[in-house]
Amino acid sequence: MDHRYEKLADTLVYHSTKLNPGEKVLIHAIDIPQDMTLALIRATRECKAIPFVQVQNGRIDRECILGGEDIQFETSLSWEMERMKSMDAYIAIRGSLNVFENSDLPQEDLKRAMKILKPVLDWRVQKTKWCVLRWPSPSMAQQAKMSSEAFENFYFDACCMDYGRMSEGMVALENRMRNADQVKIVGPGTDLKFSIKGIDAVACGGTHNIPDGEVFSCPVRDSVEGTITFNADTIYQGTSFSNVVLHFEKGKIVESSSSANSEKLIEILDSDEGARFIGEFAIAFNPMIREPMLDILFDEKIAGSFHFTPGQAYEEANNGNKSQVHWDMVNIQRPEYGGGEIWFDGEMIRKDGEFVPVDLHKLNPDYLLQNS
Repeated sequence: MDHRYEKLADTLVYHSTKLNPGEKVLIHAIDIPQDMTLALIRATRECKAIPFVQVQNGRIDRECILGGEDIQFETSLSWEMERMKSMDAYIAIRGSLNVFENSDLPQEDLKRAMKILKPVLDWRVQKTKWCVLRWPSPSMAQQAKMSSEAFENFYFDACCMDYGRMSEGMVALENRMRNADQVKIVGPGTDLKFSIKGIDAVACGGTHNIPDGEVFSCPVRDSVEGTITFNADTIYQGTSFSNVVLHFEKGKIVESSSSANSEKLIEILDSDEGARFIGEFAIAFNPMIREPMLDILFDEKIAGSFHFTPGQAYEEANNGNKSQVHWDMVNIQRPEYGGGEIWFDGEMIRKDGEFVPVDLHKLNPDYLLQNS
């Protein structure tokens, strides 16, 4: 077995979910090598927890959703909910031979399936210890414009980095976000203001997503004003979007555009009332991830970036917004992407992707990459 599989499994079991003896964990394996699933089972048993395995395939999932009737999804909900309620933890590794596998699924079929099955997602997020990650594939290497070997090396470096080194800086940023009121973000095509007063902040250092490296909060629902331009391409529900521009008034997206698939963008934003309000604001700093690759679990952690998320708010940092949509859109503020600034209550927090206050310097790449 590739020793990197064992190292990643140990990270997921001992750091991400911190499994205890006797705890039940659902290992959700979608299009990944059997050896990785075996490594997770063995790591789970080494800490005397109890593994359960669900194996899925992307093409078969697509066929099940295509033209699926409500009774099919409702029946799936009943047993999947029962299973999830019996778990203490959840680890999902999701591979894909084709990231556009669902691009031609009728929107209504996908929306119905997601809406009916959403209670399982909500229970998993709110009631279990969970971690979700992608699996490297030639498809992902193509998106990243790298060879398969180079991308695989990058993947394991990013996923297995020393997340403990982020701890001190994350706590400082978390405290600043927790105590801030007014946030201002400026950059090319972006002039945005909103409040995060009274809303919690959460540091993410390898517990719920791998790779990781962000602190997130959430705007007061009706406080967002101005315009934001996202300079990282994004895929959502199997469709790609470029140069997304959103304009806000009283917290609501009142105008939107994309240089690709603008009509689909509007369709998604019209999924429900909450899809046009923001459910997350996060500042990212993983030094191993520098360029977007159309995979949000990587792109939302890009060093020097932030993301702003139409749709559902997380329970941990909640502004009350509810939606079946949760769409992380990424803006990179490093100089080669045009730069930009983030301000809290009149104090500059980050300029051109580098944290400015001394207490946040330990989130800059120079520190995080020492001894790596």
